[in-house]
Amino acid sequence: MRNIKRAAMVLFFLLLVSLVLFFVLENQQAVSLVLFGWSAPSLPIAVLLIAALVLGLAVGPFLGLLGYLRRKQR
Repeated sequence: MRNIKRAAMVLFFLLLVSLVLFFVLENQQAVSLVLFGWSAPSLPIAVLLIAALVLGLAVGPFLGLLGYLRRKQR
């Protein structure tokens, strides 16, 4: 049973890596992000989307922790 779980995890990881690789290879068009007059250098769309995902994954738990601490103070 342990080997089946390990094989399933490896298969899931390989599938995830292949999907990310496919996404990056399909989104190579360079775009320039403009925000409040500030223009970022031209980067592939995939880089911007992955950066937004990572930023959201970092900020989300932090905001959840702030909400938890506020509720705990009451």
